Amino acid sequence: MIQPTGLGLSRPLTPAPGVPTPERRIVRTRHHARRLTWSALILIAVAGAVGFFYSNLPSPFEDWMLLTAAGVVVFLFVLLPFLVWWSHTYVITTRRVIERSGILRRRGRELTHVRGYAITERRGTLQRMWRTGSLSLDDGVERPLVIRNIPHVALVHEVLVDQVEVNQILAHRDGQSLPPAPPLPGR
Repeated sequence: MIQPTGLGLSRPLTPAPGVPTPERRIVRTRHHARRLTWSALILIAVAGAVGFFYSNLPSPFEDWMLLTAAGVVVFLFVLLPFLVWWSHTYVITTRRVIERSGILRRRGRELTHVRGYAITERRGTLQRMWRTGSLSLDDGVERPLVIRNIPHVALVHEVLVDQVEVNQILAHRDGQSLPPAPPLPGR
């Protein structure tokens, strides 16, 4: 295999047989941010409503009631969806795919490249417009790891295919280059 060089865009050199390779992060991604569109629109509407009604409320209502209601709406419909979006990440390294999610209680799931898995890409009409899509990684043992609505799905798919191939080649090469086991005593 020829490894491209130049312009700093080349792949890292393949390590020598038997040498442990460091794990490097290749991709870190989240769901596409367009899912926060409604949150942004609600924030704009709340800001406009507070600006219009502040010091302009009918007699039984006071300004602190308006600010409290605005704070509750912003917390429930803007801040919480943002935190949920922000806390759900997918990390692809040179050894594995890691899914992490949760605000208060963190959950994680891993899938190693060397084990191999089938990759299925799904893209709807709107997802094709935004260059997003969903990837399903199925190793045949556990339930599939579904990476939903991620940006640049074709590029992530290509990276995953490359990493599975490289890890399986390295595992096979390292398995072939191991010295034979010494004979057991007494045989």
